[in-house]
Amino acid sequence: MGWTSPGRGGRLRDVTGEVRIAPVDEHNLEPLLSVAAAEAEPGEVMPPVEAPAGWSHARREAFREFHRASFGGLAGPTRTQMYAILAGGEVVGMVRMTRRDDPGTVETGMWLGRSARGQGVGGAALRELLNEAAAAGMRTVVAETTSDNTGALQVLEKCGATLRHDAGKVYAEICLDSTPPAL
Repeated sequence: MGWTSPGRGGRLRDVTGEVRIAPVDEHNLEPLLSVAAAEAEPGEVMPPVEAPAGWSHARREAFREFHRASFGGLAGPTRTQMYAILAGGEVVGMVRMTRRDDPGTVETGMWLGRSARGQGVGGAALRELLNEAAAAGMRTVVAETTSDNTGALQVLEKCGATLRHDAGKVYAEICLDSTPPAL
């Protein structure tokens, strides 16, 4: 799971207000699922699941279990900390960091509901995640996306990522030892 591609359809609502992130827990898991089901495709927000197409009951349960598996954080079995992205106090997406084998390195991925895309929410959320990664002692944040995911590429570049293109994939690296550029 990496960065979501621009979604189909128009905006469902305007997203405004302060952007912050909060660890995914039982309190914000259902609002996160509601945004995912209303404003994203299952393949954008979770690994593939053997289930009927769309947001079936089985897929919703798999979404819940996928996110609950990360409740242990970076030290837990999945080595992943997931955060709900909140804009103006409302859950609008998710950003995560997963510990890599390289010491001091985490990988990130993000998805936003359609209504939050293109409004600067992704950049603000990534900057919050970079602060969390630095506070956790990480030195490097990496990401992977596709060359046609212009929104993700813009966010990564604005947050100081070095991008490497290879056969339609883009690999990003953000060094936390330097000051990220202002958005």
